[in-house]
Amino acid sequence: MPSDRASLGLKIAAFAGLLFLHLPILLIFVYAFTTEDRTYQWPPPGLTLKWFGVTWNRPDVWEALTLSLKVATVSTVLALVLGTLCAAAVSRARFFGRETVSLLVILPIALPGIVTGIALRSAFNLGGIPFSTLTIILGHATFCIVVVYNNAVARFRRISGPMLEASADLGANGFQTFRYIVLPNIGTALLAGGMLAFALSFDEVIVTTFTAGQQQTLPIWMLEELVRPRQRPVTNVVAMMVVLVTFLPILGAYYLTRGGAETAGGGK
Repeated sequence: MPSDRASLGLKIAAFAGLLFLHLPILLIFVYAFTTEDRTYQWPPPGLTLKWFGVTWNRPDVWEALTLSLKVATVSTVLALVLGTLCAAAVSRARFFGRETVSLLVILPIALPGIVTGIALRSAFNLGGIPFSTLTIILGHATFCIVVVYNNAVARFRRISGPMLEASADLGANGFQTFRYIVLPNIGTALLAGGMLAFALSFDEVIVTTFTAGQQQTLPIWMLEELVRPRQRPVTNVVAMMVVLVTFLPILGAYYLTRGGAETAGGGK
């Protein structure tokens, strides 16, 4: 029947699309186990677990991983604070230029990363700020704030105004209203935004290249290791780790926000 053929065609197209998207990632996983240490030979001549032990004993990997985790954590905390404050101001207050402010907040993530990187590098040079962990964090915060802001502002706008007024009428102060009314309604949105911000910061390359100086985050370490023919499977083992570290927050954010269509105060 025509409908059955259409359904089969859609399934084949969907499967082909998923294969196109994820086959390169699966190849990374395979090459992490190959016995060949210099080329990407297909099929792999053999499989081994030795590269996991080699990676574990590489101090440069641990240094890069520690820096990436530190940068991603601090950038996410900054983004949660500043992004939430921006979202609260834009969604709950009425002032001239509000839409312009909203546009300026989300602009960094719309610009090409290389433009943001060059702009930040120029600003740091003009300010006499030496490149360090702080400059990487500030660079990552520019786009992490946008992720948190987008999640928070959508949830803020769904909070019922009369519910906040009722809280004030019952004698609650601003902090109590935030704690018992606002925070429970925006909590999952903030958590999802924080997870996405962490994942984006952890695997950022372009902005980091312009703001890191001599330091190496894990993605920068991988980029430099790719040009070396020695122990290439180690890079694939680290790539596996990056995939897993970024996949779990994204998966968590998806499950936290997929039921976010309900109106706050309406039984959520």
